[in-house]
Amino acid sequence: QVQLVESGGGLVQAGGSLRLSCAASGRTFSSYAMGWFRQAPGKEREFVAAISRGGIVIDYVDSVKGRFTISRDNAKNTVYLQMSSLKPEDTAVYYCAANRLITPATTAQLYDYWGQGTQVTVSS
Repeated sequence: QVQLVESGGGLVQAGGSLRLSCAASGRTFSSYAMGWFRQAPGKEREFVAAISRGGIVIDYVDSVKGRFTISRDNAKNTVYLQMSSLKPEDTAVYYCAANRLITPATTAQLYDYWGQGTQVTVSS
């Protein structure tokens, strides 16, 4: 089992940047694929990015390609989401998630563990 804690959210102007972090408990972080999802008010939870156990395979939703970068540091039990060129439509609660699949998944139902979320607000 793994526990996830996100941090790094906040209020930023359009065009700005934020880096989200997700710290995982336990000694088996490297055995989990990790994902970032987001949920805006009144909308369903949306896949944002995912990364494989070793960080080799990465996937993004089209709307963030070229602006967001997912990475992980297995020595620090942490996965990151670097967000640049932020837009008001990126405003949402951002969640990190984990599963034991070999390849990163884009479907929320395939993740077993979730953090509590961190709010990202982008003003225009």
